[in-house]
Amino acid sequence: MVGKKFFGAILIAGLIFSGCGNEKVSSPVEVQQQQIFATITDDAERTVSIATKPTRIAVTSAGFLEPLHAVGAVVVARPDSKNQMPDWAKNLPSVGQVYQIDTERLIACAPDLVIINKGMNEKLLPVLDENKIPALVVEMKTYDDVKRSIKMFATLSGEIQTADSLIQKMNDEIQSVVERVPKDKLRVAILHSTAQGLTVQLDGSIAGSIAKMFGWQNVADGMTPLEKNPDAAPYSMETLAAQNPEIIFVTSMGNIDDIKANMLQAISENDAWQAIGAVKNNRLYFLPQDLFLLSPGLRYPEAVRKMAELIYHDKL
Repeated sequence: MVGKKFFGAILIAGLIFSGCGNEKVSSPVEVQQQQIFATITDDAERTVSIATKPTRIAVTSAGFLEPLHAVGAVVVARPDSKNQMPDWAKNLPSVGQVYQIDTERLIACAPDLVIINKGMNEKLLPVLDENKIPALVVEMKTYDDVKRSIKMFATLSGEIQTADSLIQKMNDEIQSVVERVPKDKLRVAILHSTAQGLTVQLDGSIAGSIAKMFGWQNVADGMTPLEKNPDAAPYSMETLAAQNPEIIFVTSMGNIDDIKANMLQAISENDAWQAIGAVKNNRLYFLPQDLFLLSPGLRYPEAVRKMAELIYHDKL
C-alpha cells in the first residue's frame, strides 16, 4: 500500500511538471511588484512615485498650462486667470482662484495628478494625500526653474525630445538678445508695488533673474529676504537713496495704471526720490504683469527682450 501511494505521488508530480502532452509548463512565476511609471523629485524636495502615465492633470497655476500643453501632457482642470489663459484651456473646468483653490471642485475633476504652485498651494497636499491623488510641487520663477519644469512635465508625457527642442529654442532666442545688449555694468533696483506698499526684489524673482542674465548689478543683492518671501526684501527709502541705482524697474500687483499714477505722485512729492540717479535721469520703468508678475513660462525670451528694449530699444 505504501508503495502504491508513493508511486501515485510521483505520477501526480510528474504530470504537474511535464504538463499536458508535449506542452512545456514554465516554472512558477514569482509575484511581481507593481511597476512605477515615474519617480520625480519635485521643487519641495519630495520624492513622488507615479504609478501610471497621467492622463488627467489638474493645475493650481495657469503658468503651468502652456509648458504642459507644449510637451503633450493632458490637462483637465485649471484655476481662474486674467493674464495667462490660453484659448485651448478656457473651457476647462475651473478649480477657483489661484490664491483660494476650491478643494471640492478640484477633487470632483477626478485628477490622477495635481501640479501645485510652490509657496502658494502646499496646504492642499494633506487633502490630496487623503484622497490618494499624487501631487507635484513646482516653482517657475527663474529661467532655470522653467527649464527644469519643462523637463519634469516631459517626463510625465514621455515627450523628452520635444522638451529638449523647446529649451534649445528658448536658449537661442535669449542668447540672441543678450549678445546685442551693451555690456554696461548697470546698477538696477527692482521694486514690487502692491496696495500694501513696496518691497525690493532679489535675484530669485523673475525680474531679478533676467537682470542677472545681462550682467547687471541688483543693488539689493545681499539684503536679508522677507521671512515668507525669499525672493524679496523690505523696502526702505533711505536704503534705496544710499544705493542710488541707475535704473529702477517696477513690478506690480493690481491695476497697473493706478499703481503707476500713485507711485509717480509719491516720487514727485518726496525730495529723497529726486536725488536718486534713476529718477533724475528719467530711467524708471514699469514692467508688464503678464511677463513679470506671473511666470512667463515659454514666453521667457519675450520677457528678456522686453526688459532689454526698455533701456536699449535702439539695439534690438
